[in-house]
Amino acid sequence: MPVAPLPPLEIEQFPCRSDNFGVLIHDPESGLTATIDAPEEAAILTALKRRGWSLDYIFTTHHHIDHVEANLPLKEKFGLTIIGPEAEKAKIPGIDRTVSDGDRFEFGRFEVHVIETPGHTAGHISYYLPQAKTAFTADTLFALGCGRLFEGTPATMFRSLSRLVELPGDTVVYCGHEYTESNARFALTIDPENPALKERAKEITRLREAGKPTLPTTIALEMATNPFLRWHDPRIRAQLGMQNASDEEIFTEIRKRKDHF
Repeated sequence: MPVAPLPPLEIEQFPCRSDNFGVLIHDPESGLTATIDAPEEAAILTALKRRGWSLDYIFTTHHHIDHVEANLPLKEKFGLTIIGPEAEKAKIPGIDRTVSDGDRFEFGRFEVHVIETPGHTAGHISYYLPQAKTAFTADTLFALGCGRLFEGTPATMFRSLSRLVELPGDTVVYCGHEYTESNARFALTIDPENPALKERAKEITRLREAGKPTLPTTIALEMATNPFLRWHDPRIRAQLGMQNASDEEIFTEIRKRKDHF
């Protein structure tokens, strides 16, 4: 007799603060729920109430205040466990358990893989759930962009993004902020003749005008349209006048231009 498939991972994405996203993940079989970072207590509590979930974990990606501000209030309310990067443990309020690159841990029926993705901060990590075909990249990889280099170098971020693009193309990606509309405007200055990017930019405008989020995205969509991942593309190289540059040099130039856009 065939075995019925297990229920999929349930995901609730919602706006927080001025432009953050909150994300809850829920395993319906075990009943466990985690929040990816903790940007804002009230928004997270509202989302939990809407879904009828309690909260068991915070999976912290990095130490910036707009990602950890609600750690302690939520921990006091739920008695939950906070997991976060070993390299930033001294800066993460209430952290209980640290993880590093290559670590794996269980979240109900799902295995969580830890990928170190520094650049935005020195110890930033991303969480990848292969059984759910989902990654949470916070402020490393954005839709049509990447994070600013507050604590890392272009070389560091290039290596981090190079790891993320190795994930399967159908991996669904949740990011930390709604930056896609401004990222699209910049992307078109780097890759103006890309038909997939031009069509995506139109769709982003439609979504934002309707008050809808532009996320999640996928690795395949980012590879087709995000200039920060398209260092290999000859049209971008020609646009930059850097046909013979290394991939890392192309990325570095794009990041520099975005900083001054």
